Amino acid sequence: MKHTILIVTGLGDSGETHWQNYWLQHFETAQKVIQKDWDNPILKDWLESLNTSIESAEGEIIIVAHSLACSLISHWSKENKTDKIVGALLVAPADVDSAAHTPEEIRNFSPIPLLKLDFPSIVITSSNDPYISLERASLLAEKWGSSFINIGEKGHLNSESKLEYWPEGQEILQSLLEMIESNK
Repeated sequence: MKHTILIVTGLGDSGETHWQNYWLQHFETAQKVIQKDWDNPILKDWLESLNTSIESAEGEIIIVAHSLACSLISHWSKENKTDKIVGALLVAPADVDSAAHTPEEIRNFSPIPLLKLDFPSIVITSSNDPYISLERASLLAEKWGSSFINIGEKGHLNSESKLEYWPEGQEILQSLLEMIESNK
């Protein structure tokens, strides 16, 4: 793959058995954004780490964000030039605006910016994700100008979902690459 795959994890980082870590090993061009504090996220700090990673990455970037990182990407996109970003997979966004769905320590990521992203994107959710309702995930996709995929009952699409290399996700990534090519 010619693009840098920028893996952006959420609250608590992704454990060893999380599909994002499998992808980090699988894709030759994959890099991970490292945050200062995975368990007590501060939006300003996380934005700074993301920006540093984007600036230092080679060539065009495809973002692969999970959970809290989806809100991070929407905040970053609102404030920064997105020229290097050619696409994004926004997987299992956490509804940081909802105290019923997400913990207090991520409330500083609220409100989620509902502005159209400047690059092709796909929001992927599960119909039984405890951190967001299906309707809310669909609304985020609509507002961000993203394609929307509900992959059924697979939880939060994290380590507990036991996705490993997540072939279905890789197929969706391939469809994103095709969207990017058709937009050139």
